[in-house]
Amino acid sequence: MAYSGRYTPKNIKKYKGNVDKIYYRSMWERNFMVYCDNNSAVLEWGSEEVIIPYISPLDGRRHRYFPDFYIKVKQADGSIKKIIIEVKPKKQCKPPDIPKKKTKRFINEVRTWGVNKAKWEAAIDWCNDRGMEFKILTEDHVG
Repeated sequence: MAYSGRYTPKNIKKYKGNVDKIYYRSMWERNFMVYCDNNSAVLEWGSEEVIIPYISPLDGRRHRYFPDFYIKVKQADGSIKKIIIEVKPKKQCKPPDIPKKKTKRFINEVRTWGVNKAKWEAAIDWCNDRGMEFKILTEDHVG
């Protein structure tokens, strides 16, 4: 079941971006928004506010990737860390298993995996250039 909607933060000053345009596309994303909004260690956060360019393996052209979240966190040692976060189902975080018969579904999964991998590699480079970290969270983290 797909779960989507609009999120209204309680701590508006923590949100970096347009507070009238915060949308979640899964219950996991909504859970993470609530976490960011209510956790005092999260100093600021944004949803789909960062744009990272990447080259798609499907057409070889430059595209724009909008990662799910940006957060700025105060860590236990007092240091500040900036993190770009993607929320994905675990099954989309690895290449699809090769079936005996190559179905349309399998071909779509391969295409999705290729694009996601290109986005995530671009995000890692983008974050490294800015002293940030890139993380992928699954249902194990935000379920």
